[in-house]
Formats: sequence, structure tokens, C-alpha cells
Amino acid sequence: MNVREQNNGLPDAEVAALARESASELARLLAEKPEAERAQVRMDGTDLIVPRQAVSLLRDILAQMAQGNAVTIVPTHAELSTQEAASILNVSRPFVIKLLEQGEIPFRKAGTHRRIRYEDLMRYKARMDSDSREAMDALAAQAQKLNMGY
Repeated sequence: MNVREQNNGLPDAEVAALARESASELARLLAEKPEAERAQVRMDGTDLIVPRQAVSLLRDILAQMAQGNAVTIVPTHAELSTQEAASILNVSRPFVIKLLEQGEIPFRKAGTHRRIRYEDLMRYKARMDSDSREAMDALAAQAQKLNMGY
């Protein structure tokens, strides 16, 4: 998997508005037809039949785009290189290697190369995000207690 090859640009206002309308319409259709197991999609005169799960995933992608978020799809069982993991975490590759060697993120070796499961990387990221939120909440509480004006 090559994370760098994907278009991770943020959606502009026009794309976000279109995504919002489309996500809303897909959500309505999915709610109105809970028994439907597939959907017909038409693009440039070509009809496709797609599974309901793909339509639900598309709705979720569009909802994220509507909020101005970039979206990347990665299979949960995918394995990443240290550089790909560093790109996702927005840190340097040597920092990722340090995390791996300290046991912060599980990995396996394929020859001399380290491989990180996407699920494990996301679990680490969620843990770090949670720790950051807790630290920010504690700082905000301390600032309020000391009447620092924020």
C-alpha cells in the first residue's frame, strides 16, 4: 500500500457542499429502503450494481468530505512501512522506529523491514489523541482555576 499516491487534499467549499447534499440523500435512501441489499449506480451512461455496504461506506465518506475532511481508505488488515506510518502520524520515520523499538506500537519484521498493522497504528493514534485531549482539559481547568482569562 502506498499512502503517498493517494489524493489526500482537503475538499474545497464546492466539493464539500456537493458531498453534504449527496450524503444526506444517500442517508435518506438507506433509511427508506432498509431491506435493499444492493443499489444501482449510474455514471456516464453506465449502470453498476453495488452492495449496500459500499453505499453505506460512500455515505460515510461523503459525510466526512462535507465537514471538510480529507479521507483515505485503508483495509484494516493492511500492513504499513515505517514511512507510511510516519506519514499517517505526521512524524518522522526515525521517531516511528523509536516507538516500535520501545514497544509502543506492535510490529513484525519482514527480512530487515518493519511492518506495522494499520489497526495497531490507529490504536496507538487514538491513545495519543485521548492523552492529548486529557492534558488540554487539565490545562484548561488549571487556567480557569487561576483566573487566567481563557
